[in-house]
Order: sequence, then C-alpha cells, then structure tokens
Amino acid sequence: MRHIVASGLLALGLASATWQARADTYTVTVEPSYPPDQAAEVYQPLFDYLGKETGHTFKILATRNYHFYWRDLRQSRPTDFAFEEAHFTDYRAKRAGFEPLAKKTERAVFVLLVSDPELADAGLNALVGRRIVSMPAPSMGFALAAEMYKNPIAQPEIRSEASTWRDGVEMVFSGDAEAAMVPVHIADQYPNLVEVSRSKDYPGAAFSAGPTVPDEVKAAVKAALLKLSDDPSAFEILAELGATGFVEVAEGEYDGQEKMLAAFFGYRPPQSVE
Repeated sequence: MRHIVASGLLALGLASATWQARADTYTVTVEPSYPPDQAAEVYQPLFDYLGKETGHTFKILATRNYHFYWRDLRQSRPTDFAFEEAHFTDYRAKRAGFEPLAKKTERAVFVLLVSDPELADAGLNALVGRRIVSMPAPSMGFALAAEMYKNPIAQPEIRSEASTWRDGVEMVFSGDAEAAMVPVHIADQYPNLVEVSRSKDYPGAAFSAGPTVPDEVKAAVKAALLKLSDDPSAFEILAELGATGFVEVAEGEYDGQEKMLAAFFGYRPPQSVE
C-alpha cells in the first residue's frame, strides 16, 4: 500500500514539475506610447489572452519615454518579446536576433493634423517655424515628421512634449501647438481636425521573439496572435492597439526599416554578416 501511495505521489510530483517547467514567465517590451502605469492597463488584456492560449505568463517591460527606450534598445536590455513599430523591429532583429512572429493587419501611416483649415490649405511650408507636437524621438511619428522637412533652414519646431499620441491632439485643441503628428487610427477619431500631409505606409507594428525563447513557445504565441480577432473578447484589445487583427510576416518584410533611426544619436549601422 505504501508503495502504491509513494508511486502516486511521485507521479503527481513529476506531473507538477513538468507543468511548472512548461508554464514559464516571459517579458514583453512595448513602446512608451503611454506612461508606464497606463501601458500596463492597456496591454494587460492582450497578455491575459496570450496566457490563456499558451499557458504561459507575460509581463510588461515599460520605459518612461522614448529616450530611455532608445537607450535600452541600443544596449540590448534583456527581454523575451517586443511589440513595436517597423524601425525598432528591424533594428532589434539585426542586432539581437529577434524574429517577427506576427504584425498588425493595418500598415503604419502617420498623419499631420491642424485645426485651422487655412493652414492645411497652405501645405507643409505654412508650418515652418510653427509648433508641431509628436511623441519624442526616435518614435516613428517624430522620425516621419522630421522627414517631411528636407530643408535644414526651413524647419518647424517639433516638440516632443506629448506622453500619449492623443496628448498631441489635445495640445492642438488648446492652442499649445499648431499641428500634431499622430498614427492614422488616432487621426480618424478627430474628423474636426484637418490633414496637412501623411506619411507613406510601412509594415505594421510587429510582435517579435528573442533568440532565447523556445521554438514551441514562439509557435504558440504566433498562433494565438493570428487568431486573436476570432476571440469574443478581442474587440477591446484590438481597439487599444489600433488594429483589426494580426497577420503573418512576409520574409524580409522589415528589412531596411531600421535606417529610419540613422539620424538619431547613438545609431550605429548593423554589422555585416560574412
């Protein structure tokens, strides 16, 4: 009898140990497009969903602003996953061996908005010397706003005072800025603002996995993301992300996007592979 009980306890212990070995905790780095506390609230439903689908736990790694985000990226701060725009995705892939698993269905487009229709009619030159608000460098919005003005002596004042993309819109309404550079899904929510210009489109933000993540975990996360839009609770998650779902990443789709970062302090070209 004792032998049977002992065998049962051993089997139970082995099963428990196997489950614990399989149920791991992974960190996910996200862009500082929200303050850290707000980012945790925004992304928790997504992480809860991934946990439900994969059996693992996902914890956010959030930084205070894009200055620290860029520093951590250059210094290869350890993280298991990252969810970020195309230029950061490519940078991380080329230097830290990250693999894009899935991307937002929508391509990334940024729109320059004003409240004054006359400014919009006058075009980009009308904003030279005026205040454009964006999330700080090297966010994609800041980089693309800077690219709109090629003449070094005819520049707007690009201010990086917003702590969320919506903050930029509010600063236009309050008169603290003449224009705001925001993602198109934010711009679409403010029909009373007028578009001056918009960027070309880029691959949507991608969910990438680091080289230390087991292949079976990568596969589980990818599968969960690709079917997210089928989940009854997905609307809230996707609405916050400005997406309708996630789709496959084509091979080489993000190649070259990291060059957008070349104008920013601390950038170094990736080492060539012999």
